[in-house]
Amino acid sequence: MNAAPADQIRLLDVQELDTRLTQLAHTRKTLPEHEEIQTLEGDLTQLRDLLVAAKAEEGDTSREQTKAEQDVDQVRQRAARDQQRLDSGAVTNPKDLESLQSEIASLANRQANLEDVVLEVMERHEAAQERVGELTSRVESVQGKCDAVIARRDAALEEIDGEAATVRKEREVVAGSVPADLMKLYEKIREQQGGVGAAPLYQRRCEGCRLELNITELNEVREAAADEVLRCENCRRILVRTPESGL
Repeated sequence: MNAAPADQIRLLDVQELDTRLTQLAHTRKTLPEHEEIQTLEGDLTQLRDLLVAAKAEEGDTSREQTKAEQDVDQVRQRAARDQQRLDSGAVTNPKDLESLQSEIASLANRQANLEDVVLEVMERHEAAQERVGELTSRVESVQGKCDAVIARRDAALEEIDGEAATVRKEREVVAGSVPADLMKLYEKIREQQGGVGAAPLYQRRCEGCRLELNITELNEVREAAADEVLRCENCRRILVRTPESGL
């Protein structure tokens, strides 16, 4: 294949732009914010699960406390009625009187036990409330950090995408000035060679594979016509001669 030396030089410009696009794509993919967001979102998921459990505990203990207080109130009301009957003198039968007094004493013990239950449930309910408050604050804190990192990531992506769009437009213009057959060969090699399809010959070394040409290869390059499209014998990339080739 033959192409004007100027077209071959422009091919290096295309390669430089393609390399920049590859670098931008890599930078976009490997932004540290991606990993940071993933970690924070993982923390948020765990905290939210704990918060759901804590709220469930809070609800359970609230209902349990209400039920325990109702039980105490029922016993208290019953004991009050029994005491009222005793104080009224309406019960005169010794056996009934003894039974009533025994029931009042039993209700007093029952009330005391239930009040202990209420206190125990209240303590658990308060602990659950504190846990909910603590976890809510932690969720809000981590969410705030996550939102800040997301905003930072989005700003970085916007900047990268903006530069990439500019580079693509420039590449389109430069590639459009390179002969189609040369571009086709370049694209084919670039796909095969990890994104590098053309490289300059610099100081007798191929900048694609970084290997120095031997004397035989150099003589072949020297003898080649200026418009001949050369290939590196080692990496098979298009080898472009420049004033810095050292020929």
